[in-house]
Amino acid sequence: MTPSHPHQKLIDAFSEFSTSTISDACDRLGIAAGCLGISAVSKCRRMVGTAYTVRYVPVGETKGTVGDYIDEVRPGDVVVLDNQGRTDCTVWGDILTVYSRTRNIAGTLIEGVCRDLDGIDEHDYPLFARGVFMMTGKDRVMVDGTQVTVSVGNRQVRPDDMIVGDASGVVVVPKERAQEVLEIARTIEAAESAIMDAVRGGASIAEARRAHGYHTLQTKG
Repeated sequence: MTPSHPHQKLIDAFSEFSTSTISDACDRLGIAAGCLGISAVSKCRRMVGTAYTVRYVPVGETKGTVGDYIDEVRPGDVVVLDNQGRTDCTVWGDILTVYSRTRNIAGTLIEGVCRDLDGIDEHDYPLFARGVFMMTGKDRVMVDGTQVTVSVGNRQVRPDDMIVGDASGVVVVPKERAQEVLEIARTIEAAESAIMDAVRGGASIAEARRAHGYHTLQTKG
């Protein structure tokens, strides 16, 4: 039996919200959450989990491994790969995808590129990156550290930070601020739902937005 993820309740809670709602909640708290330049490259465009981080460096006289870390990733984690934004070699492909699917890993986020996208799509696996390119990272880059602080899309990512991805992109929520973000996300979601209900009922956009404080929903307190 697969052990329960230690942060499963938090993962389930964040699964209720879009990246747009979470980003607005983070704005109110003064947290820069969006990963610039990162988007879904696979057909599966929904990803929620806690970060398992991997940092890559170029190979030198020592040529280390590229993907053996995957055995340590928990079900429910998002694999976060910092390949320093390189687009000339990949650090993810179909073999890692197949294995991740068998382990119920939540998805992959890359500061860089992936390959084997047809195979990744066959397994309905969420993959967010800067793009796609076929040249392997073997003998070009190597793992320099796991479960360390990395950078993706100009955002710091640490182990167990919350990662949410959808068709609008990816947000990173610092683990110690997660509950605060959730509370505000709930209020934003409720207000926006009320605005849409009002509009469906015949109210003008201006009336509905004014009644529910739309223009200050994300304003920093």
